[in-house]
Amino acid sequence: MEAMTAMGIDTRMNAQEVLQTQMEVDRFNKSNAIEGRQQSNEMGKDEFLKLLLTQLSHQDPTSPMDNNEFIAQMAQFSSLEQMHNMSEGFNRMAALMNNNDAVSTLGKTVDIEIGSDKITGVVESVTRGQTPQVLVNGNYYNLEHINAVYGN
Repeated sequence: MEAMTAMGIDTRMNAQEVLQTQMEVDRFNKSNAIEGRQQSNEMGKDEFLKLLLTQLSHQDPTSPMDNNEFIAQMAQFSSLEQMHNMSEGFNRMAALMNNNDAVSTLGKTVDIEIGSDKITGVVESVTRGQTPQVLVNGNYYNLEHINAVYGN
């Protein structure tokens, strides 16, 4: 098959370019395994940026990426970054709300249901963190097991 040419320039990758590209792909894949990242079908911001940089560094100089396409990819990257930041913010807000819910039960009588067991008692203490717990009758229970709170 004849080489495709654009303005008299061969646009196919030679053996050295193919080898270099394969080495970069292998290095990228190995770095993911070494860093302990879990493989996923979703592309994160780091992968998106690496892919964009690789694409830019290997583009044909006689036929560069269309400006509109580049701007669209940068807009996608910016959107991805903002969604990631919002997700982290929502997670922090949810943790704060859970902690506040736990603290608001201090000194109140609660009903706790775990399976078929029902425990009623006064919340003596609260732990804070990702999964707040309440101390009732000498045992700690996750906040999610509280079925009812009674004002004292």
